[in-house]
Amino acid sequence: MSCPLLSAYFYGMASELKLGDALKQFVSKSTLKNGLRAVQIEEIWEQVMGKTIAKYTDKIQIINHTLFIQTAVGPLKQELLYQKPQIIARINEALKENVIKEVVIQ
Repeated sequence: MSCPLLSAYFYGMASELKLGDALKQFVSKSTLKNGLRAVQIEEIWEQVMGKTIAKYTDKIQIINHTLFIQTAVGPLKQELLYQKPQIIARINEALKENVIKEVVIQ
């Protein structure tokens, strides 16, 4: 049994939303957002932090607005610890959104 009123409502909504906008709304409300942000951060990591840092960074992941950076290079760990505020600012600026609030160096 179909309800014409509901069908008209959903048809009106569908015709007003573009596919890209609908996908953005879906992603913003789903658990996929952190995964997509992590991929975006990995893609921009080299241009934001430079080739040398990117080369010696083993893993980057984001969990609940915290960026986890893993490296086995001791001096790089120290350098990244000092650069936490700059890392947050650079990543958020590159993503054009305040995604990162904390950085953890591992």
